[in-house]
Amino acid sequence: MDYPLDGQLASIDEPGVKASGSLLYSMRKEVADLLGRHQTGFPGAQPVSFARQHLVELQKQDYYVCEKSDGIRYLLYSTCDEENNEAHYLIDRKNDYWFIKNRSLHFPLENNVQAFHTETLVDGELVWDSLPEGKEPRFLVFDCLVMDGNKLMDRTLDKRLAYFKERLYHPYKKLLKEFPDESRFQPFFVEMKPFQLAYGIEMMFKHVLPNLKHGNDGLIFTCRNTPYKHGTDPHILKWKPPEENTIDFRMKLIFPLVEADEWERQEGITEPFIDYDSVPKSELLIYKGDSGPDKYEVFADLFLTEDEWEILKELGDPLNDRIVECNQDDQGRWRLLRFRDDKNEANHKTTVVSVLESIRDRVSDKDLYKSAGPIRDSWKARQARADQERRGR
Repeated sequence: MDYPLDGQLASIDEPGVKASGSLLYSMRKEVADLLGRHQTGFPGAQPVSFARQHLVELQKQDYYVCEKSDGIRYLLYSTCDEENNEAHYLIDRKNDYWFIKNRSLHFPLENNVQAFHTETLVDGELVWDSLPEGKEPRFLVFDCLVMDGNKLMDRTLDKRLAYFKERLYHPYKKLLKEFPDESRFQPFFVEMKPFQLAYGIEMMFKHVLPNLKHGNDGLIFTCRNTPYKHGTDPHILKWKPPEENTIDFRMKLIFPLVEADEWERQEGITEPFIDYDSVPKSELLIYKGDSGPDKYEVFADLFLTEDEWEILKELGDPLNDRIVECNQDDQGRWRLLRFRDDKNEANHKTTVVSVLESIRDRVSDKDLYKSAGPIRDSWKARQARADQERRGR
């Protein structure tokens, strides 16, 4: 690619113009109606953390596996505006709608390059791919909920993906191939995330993960046979290396009230005052799902060193009440990894229980390697039974 990407996104965190007010309300209602839902909350499926029991689950049903990208989760909603022009929105986990103002993004219909898809909702992750020429934003699709008003949620995963591939992805790729100059104007590029059969563990660790052009923080196992489920789906399993199992908390800083020392009294400070310089007590709160003042409970304290606190102060950003992603160190203390400003809520109590189970019941990459054989044997046995039933009809 020897040309500048004129229309490329500047940020994957804020990929467009954020809808607000009546527009946001109407967009949420529009998508809920499209899906046949009464709720207007974020419609995306959410995985559960991988635990040892899931090694058995992978033998019971057909699962696909793909890499878990270190990007930002979005649903891509393709529709038309009031003037019947093609329009696209990215929906984040906060249920905010980001209008893609770059109008060069175009998904043609199969037999009409000018026409475009509407009432279409796909699931994916927006990542930065690192290329020799620089960074390039890419939207990696891993599921399809609705295509041109046709609801696909009750179909099997392979059917949902095949429908997306045939109807949207192939015409889109053909367009870029026939008009290569259009590439420079794209806000981002759309790709399908490659899936392996669940027992393809060696392929994932030896070939797929080492050759990724973007960050990765684990694997996602998705059941082939179950429908797409809004909210937490026990048939989507998120595996992370044991050291990367994390929880998103709401951080509450409690600063100490201290008495004035002799030097401060000489300066005229005689009353007790809040000490904002020393390391504060940092409580980590989890979400109970209720409303009102009791919707959080204190889970643990965050361990901060003095050096870490100095770094946080130098950021100059608000710290109290932020969502923070934390993991446990080898002494069992909760440590801050990063802020999660892409989320507006701490993990729910049930999610925390699931992650803690994963931490206690650690499943390593070696455990996955060992399970690949039994998973493959069970898959082949199911396949043989299904073939036999078809022949017996």
